[in-house]
Amino acid sequence: METKLITSEIEDAARIIRSGGLVAVPTETVYGLAGNGLNEAAVSEIYEVKGRPSVKPLSLMVPDESAMERYCLDVPPQAHALAKRFWPGPLTIVLKAKNDIPGIVLAGGSTVGLRCPDHPLTLALLRTCGLPLAAPSANPSGEPSPKTAEQVLAYFDGKIDAVIDGGPCGIGRESTLIDVSKTPYRVLREGALPESEIADALADDMTVIGLTGPSGCGKTTALRELSALGALALDCDAVYHELLETDADLIAALDSAFPGTVRDGVLDRRALGRIVFASKEKLEILNEITHSAVRREVDRRLRNFAMKGGTLAAIDAVELISAGIAGRCTAVIGVLADRERRLERITARDGISREAAAAPSFREDCRRLYKEILNHG
Repeated sequence: METKLITSEIEDAARIIRSGGLVAVPTETVYGLAGNGLNEAAVSEIYEVKGRPSVKPLSLMVPDESAMERYCLDVPPQAHALAKRFWPGPLTIVLKAKNDIPGIVLAGGSTVGLRCPDHPLTLALLRTCGLPLAAPSANPSGEPSPKTAEQVLAYFDGKIDAVIDGGPCGIGRESTLIDVSKTPYRVLREGALPESEIADALADDMTVIGLTGPSGCGKTTALRELSALGALALDCDAVYHELLETDADLIAALDSAFPGTVRDGVLDRRALGRIVFASKEKLEILNEITHSAVRREVDRRLRNFAMKGGTLAAIDAVELISAGIAGRCTAVIGVLADRERRLERITARDGISREAAAAPSFREDCRRLYKEILNHG
């Protein structure tokens, strides 16, 4: 067999694929050994040429996001969100396979990985042939994955029909595989795309309701109601107090900024209060430190919840906007209550006098909240 080197004749490569032949194709990661993913004989040839164990399933290259509904069952919205963010690109999304995917592709399983490669020649081939391509890396099993057409020919010259020469691959690492066929979602192989970016994308796709308002206004009640609807409920005040017990970096930052307030790794809150409430400058330093720590922790919890399939979260914070957390929110809701009701709640909740509960003034709190919401837009 003569292996043809193709540089631009995509229709020739498409004819080879349609007839059941094998073509090595470039991607942004490594070269793949491609055949018609719906043709059992072509897929079998891929296994044979590579020496790939038959128990290892193959992924399918597809031209765009619409292939998910064409070849897969029960596609969650999160899969579409990932495709919109990272396709074309180095992410393989594993979903439940429809029955028309040959069993040899699935290697006895029930799921299939879909990937949309970020290379113009391979995308053109996918659109021209109108077929999904089974395309593992174009190397004998156990050998390094090829990054150039010359490396592919060194492996398979005379053993496959053609190689599309798309130049050297820019990334040189395999795609990342994430299984979204069930929850929690799992990264099966971390390749060119970091897991943290995937979790960020899923968190960005969630509906996140921000709740802000003065003390005693009813934010906690609103948070409980959203939690009952399945939302991840995050009380930023509670998060901060948890971090004071668990976050060594936060304690170290406070100790550095306010010497003498941390003893044996424990923050003396009264000592800190005496310092910061006597100086607007020092209060701003404290806010910068604590807001940053809480923001990081909120982001971490949102990412973890998103990787578990979560779609709704609620964040309760008095300074939601000024702390920079509102940027994560789909919507920000200001919660208000009349002055008398707030004072009743605060005195009952905190066990303090009415006079203590009345400072700072109700009007001042409302003015600050209204200004923050206007600035947030």
